[in-house]
Order: sequence, then structure tokens, then C-alpha cells
Amino acid sequence: MGVLSVLPLINAANVCCCLWVISGGVVAAYVLQQNQAASVTPAEGALVGLLAGVVGAFVYLVFSIPLAVLMIPIQQRLLTTVMNSGANLPPEVRGFMASRAAAGLGIVVQFIFMLVAGAIFSTLGGVIGAAVFRKQVPPPPAADLPPPTP
Repeated sequence: MGVLSVLPLINAANVCCCLWVISGGVVAAYVLQQNQAASVTPAEGALVGLLAGVVGAFVYLVFSIPLAVLMIPIQQRLLTTVMNSGANLPPEVRGFMASRAAAGLGIVVQFIFMLVAGAIFSTLGGVIGAAVFRKQVPPPPAADLPPPTP
């Protein structure tokens, strides 16, 4: 979830209903169900989805920092092109946008958004995953049933 959300172009699927974030919760519920003999309850699916969302946000943070460092030259060229195209920006805004502080602030804002949205939508994915991958528990054998009362 975190890695797919940070990769350029691939992260565009998150725009479509937070696809990678919800999928992370569904996968977490699936893995939990595979490790248990009994059916996973919706509450357990929600909890594992929430944890997947929080962990995914931190994975997103870890991978977004080096990616941002690699993208700085490209962003600087794009910013220079925009500023030279006649954009009417005050000098203070131009200075801030050109600084590395803007990139750092962008990473922090994206992380907080990923933490909040990831927790919410991944929890939803966990509930969906618990419902979809629920194991069908067979009924108890007839010998274990109490005799019918007349």
C-alpha cells in the first residue's frame, strides 16, 4: 500500500477511490483470515485494516523521502519554467517555492494526509476483506446436538 502509493504514475490509482489504500486493508484481512481457523469478524478486519493503514503511511514516508530527493532537479526545472512563463507571483512566494523547505513541507503534509486517509480507508478495506474472505464454518455434527425436546 505504501510503496504503490508513492510510485509516480502508479500512485494515480489512489485518486480513484483510494484504490491502493483500500486494497491494503483487504489484503491485511485476507492474510489474517488465512492464519486463523475461525472466521474473522468485521471488528477484527477493521482493526487489522487500521493497522495496515498506519504502517502503510510510515512506509509511504520512508519511500517518499528518497524519491523526493531524486525528483528535486526535475521539480526545479518545472518550477523555473512556470515562473518564467509570466506567472504573477510575489517574490516571497517565488523564494519559498524554490527552497528545499517547500519540498520538506510537502512531504510532511502528504504524510499526515496519508496517515489520516490511510487509516480511514484501510479500515474500510479491512471490513470489506473480512466479509469477502470469511470462512464458512461447517455446522456441528449431528451427534453433538442435544436431543430434541417434545
